[in-house]
Amino acid sequence: MQQWNAFYELINSPQKRVVILTHQNPDADAIGSSLGWKLYLQKKGHSATVIIPNECSANLRWMPDFAEVITYDQNVQSQAHSKQVIQDAEVICCLDFNALHRIKGLGELALASTATKVLIDHHLEPESFADFVFSDTTKAATAQYVFELIQQLGDASLVDLPMAQCLYAGIMTDTGSFRHGSTTPEVHLAVAELMKTGLQVNDVHRAIFDNNTLSRTRLLGYVLSEKLTVLPEYRTVYMTLSLEELKRFQSEMGDTEGIVNYGLSLENIVMSVLIIERRDEIKLSFRSVSDFSVRDLAHQYFSGGGHKNASGGRTNTSLKATTELLLSVLPEYQNELLSVKK
Repeated sequence: MQQWNAFYELINSPQKRVVILTHQNPDADAIGSSLGWKLYLQKKGHSATVIIPNECSANLRWMPDFAEVITYDQNVQSQAHSKQVIQDAEVICCLDFNALHRIKGLGELALASTATKVLIDHHLEPESFADFVFSDTTKAATAQYVFELIQQLGDASLVDLPMAQCLYAGIMTDTGSFRHGSTTPEVHLAVAELMKTGLQVNDVHRAIFDNNTLSRTRLLGYVLSEKLTVLPEYRTVYMTLSLEELKRFQSEMGDTEGIVNYGLSLENIVMSVLIIERRDEIKLSFRSVSDFSVRDLAHQYFSGGGHKNASGGRTNTSLKATTELLLSVLPEYQNELLSVKK
């Protein structure tokens, strides 16, 4: 209660300079929750700036106020601008991540800042770096949490259509279009309230999912036809993509987003893994169904984490070595994978 009272006073205080940070390779929940929170803070009289570590995918740039987002690694000027804005900030809000290393160089700047820090997130095991911590793994999306905080602050009437579009984008995508187990009655109640602003949910869905480039569509077809490997003995599917293959299809940031989910559409498959070679690391995306926790696997072997049914990981080896590591640990999980009811 003491934390909440102090947070209420902070939000309702005279104008503050606020910076909003979110994680690297920002997805729809990261962008949507950050912009939704920004729009709310501006209505409360604060100045607010969203800074993202690196570029997000093209299908997220339609969101209201995205044109004002600073991309930290875009160039030297944007890095200098980001540093100055963070140094001048009185409040730093960290959304949709639980550890400062998730925001790369921005993490060091945030840690060095004397600004009041606010964490709003729904991932497990948050680091202890914030003055105000709102961390709840029962929330399906950080965007849902942002909306509920606005309600609890007594400001539901301030939520307008642009804010609703941003928050709905985060909720819809992080619930897998409302098919994940995290989709609770509270999720649908939040969406119902957002729709009262005039939100057209089909417009948001089309903007995110029906706006693919030709190169992205061809990349998806290539992965599904040539790169998908089924391991029925482990009820697992895995796919790999090399840097050379990404270049061949002129892949842009975000083009691989969601590809891992296609593996779970196969009959009797419990886990799907996408392994991607990046310039400085190998990135893994894990998805699962029912009671099988990919978070545990990602955490133990791939320096990762996330949610029970949706997690990420990384290695500093090669694409081949990372794939071999995955295959070597699958026998450890075989009985658990075979026992899952899909």
